[in-house]
Amino acid sequence: MAKTNVKVVAVSLLALVAGIGGVALLVDIFEKKQEARNPFFRVVELTDETQDPAVWGKNFPLQYDAYKRTVDQVRTRYGGSEARPRTPSKADPRTQVAQSRLEEDPRLKIIWAGYPFSEDFREERGHAYMLEDQIYTQRQIVAKQPGTCLHCHASVYVPYKKAGSGDLVRGFEKLNQMPYGEALKAVQHPVSCIDCHDPLTMQLRVTRPGFLEGIAKVKALQGIKNYEVNAMATRQEMRTFVCAQCHVEYYFKGDEKRLTYPWDKGLKADEILAYYEEVKFKDFTHKISGADVLKAQHPEFEMWNQGMHARSGVACADCHMPYKREGAMKVSDHHVRSPLLNISRSCQTCHPWPEAELKARAELIQARTMELRGIAMDAVIALINDIQKETKTDATEARAYQRKAQFLLDFIEAENSMGFHAPQEAARILGKSIDFSRQGQAALRKGR
Repeated sequence: MAKTNVKVVAVSLLALVAGIGGVALLVDIFEKKQEARNPFFRVVELTDETQDPAVWGKNFPLQYDAYKRTVDQVRTRYGGSEARPRTPSKADPRTQVAQSRLEEDPRLKIIWAGYPFSEDFREERGHAYMLEDQIYTQRQIVAKQPGTCLHCHASVYVPYKKAGSGDLVRGFEKLNQMPYGEALKAVQHPVSCIDCHDPLTMQLRVTRPGFLEGIAKVKALQGIKNYEVNAMATRQEMRTFVCAQCHVEYYFKGDEKRLTYPWDKGLKADEILAYYEEVKFKDFTHKISGADVLKAQHPEFEMWNQGMHARSGVACADCHMPYKREGAMKVSDHHVRSPLLNISRSCQTCHPWPEAELKARAELIQARTMELRGIAMDAVIALINDIQKETKTDATEARAYQRKAQFLLDFIEAENSMGFHAPQEAARILGKSIDFSRQGQAALRKGR
């Protein structure tokens, strides 16, 4: 009888423990579901004028903590930056800078002779530095840059609205025309949460007028008239478009220095070149050859559009801001960086191969692009030197070829993936650049 009672008590205790464990599990599951359903606590009220990312960080601490890590300076094989110490001065208080690209490859000084980039051009750093690195570059000293530059280097949504008395585009136009130093007084931060998110719904949104106008041109070419990106784009498209607000080719149009994306004929490099040829735009006159040439600027969006990832529906954020788990929440990683520094989440989600193999594949693409880029650069420099030496023949045709060859070369040089976004397209563009350089040399010989 005693043994039976002991068994009953033991079974009861086990049942009690199991019951308590089951209840605890259910409570934990419930809490996790609630956590997933309510991904943030509204500690502060955000409005359409809240610029400071630290204020947003009170509601979104996980995202803000990652955002702050864009100060990291980690170099990959073909990009990124390592900190270089410098002695701060009254004119430039920075204690660290990125390494000089001009010192890494002195040929760039010849390519850009007569343009501010030949004086100072450094490796790109994270978003945390995007404003200060522009403020203190030597290019500000050798050239009078307009307020247009802030479009892609600062949090400009609120300043544009204020300058335009509530009208975003009017404020954009007003700041474009100001000298850089004057326009700089209107901004306070590098890219901030409000530039990509609606403060009430947290939905992604495009706030840069340059892209609002530019993407409408692209969609018009596709037969979609009166395209309004914030009303018509899918969520996955927006995960690219918010990045493409700044990572694009552009130019300053007219005396008003209006920032314009040259997409009237399409997004490919030679389509952009054809547009520039039609409107007869030039960035500068080459100091050595006398050619009217162009300077390409970080066309990541254009190149991505020609690659397999774009055709597969992969967005910029999928690789550069991949999702991660924080408890029950799935959070987009705001530590924006090269996928090669985060292969397990950036690449292996889709590609089930070892990290070492994926890294080797990417670097092989980049190494081959770098090799072809070097050949194209030597070809352009050879043409420049031949034009300089020519005294008997009219070099007008050769200069026109230099303009084309140099822009196509620079399109790949300025694009930050070193060919990875679209390897075959990068090779095609560099091949055409080499061909234009050789045609320019042939034009000189033809005239003798």
